[in-house]
Amino acid sequence: MWTHDEVTLKKLGVFLAFMRLGNMSRAAEALGQSPVSVHRALHSLEQALACPLFQRSGRRLIPLESAQALLLSAERALLELEHGVRQTREAAGFGSARLRVGALYSLTAGALPRILAGLKTRRPQLTVDLTLASNQELRQKLADGALDAVVIVARETRADPAWVSIPMFEDEICFAAPLNSPLGQSESIDLATLPKLPFVSLHDSFATGQDFMQAFAIAGVLPNVVMRVADIFSLSNLVCGGIGYSLLPRRVALFSPQLQLIPLAAKYRRTQHIHLLLASKRERDPNLLALAAECRLYGRGHSPLIPPSAATVQA
Repeated sequence: MWTHDEVTLKKLGVFLAFMRLGNMSRAAEALGQSPVSVHRALHSLEQALACPLFQRSGRRLIPLESAQALLLSAERALLELEHGVRQTREAAGFGSARLRVGALYSLTAGALPRILAGLKTRRPQLTVDLTLASNQELRQKLADGALDAVVIVARETRADPAWVSIPMFEDEICFAAPLNSPLGQSESIDLATLPKLPFVSLHDSFATGQDFMQAFAIAGVLPNVVMRVADIFSLSNLVCGGIGYSLLPRRVALFSPQLQLIPLAAKYRRTQHIHLLLASKRERDPNLLALAAECRLYGRGHSPLIPPSAATVQA
């Protein structure tokens, strides 16, 4: 009488290796085990099944009809298990042929194309689903499992063991004005002196929208916001079109040659820290390892707080 506990996957794997190679030494070499360990596993399998599988001829084992019958079932069982494991991992996002990445709109002009091109070189068969949204929305989608990784502005300084946060680069928040604006002659902008100017801004769910309001809070004035929008491309175009001024990260200089960015006065200056964020339980996933490697590579080659001219050259 035998139980399922006695017929293990390890024993079946040894049995299959021996049956395919037909030799104790070759099976041991293929499995990285000693011939003694292989012989012991086969003998244990016979005991578990309570029937002989081999005829002994000196030091040789000759498979019986019972071994041939087990061979077919063992192959089917292990193949089915391998298929089930693969499906399970893909359902959980591990080793899948598809990777769901979220990022900020403002990263599509420089960082994202280079990172995703490098990722496709590393894993050519991988399909990437890209979601562009606000910082707040991307964080929520990652927490809900709707995204595998996000490239966002990281605010927290306290490490959270549930997440892996990979720093990429830093970017400076600047005063944004249309080309040829008289304010473009200023070395820096004092926000406290501009309360009556028209401004356009992103909604508060965006990191840049939060930086906008916090900078004016430091200045102690309420900005004259004439319009709020939900993407940084529209915001940049509104500034270039003369609808209003704004506060934008320096990386958006790549969006339009009609946009000029002027440093804020020292007391209002804010820095955005761009990080790749993914779940700790997923950090060994091959697709995410490749994405993390490309993000680190981009970060090493990216000069922090680069001026617009340098950013254009780098891109």
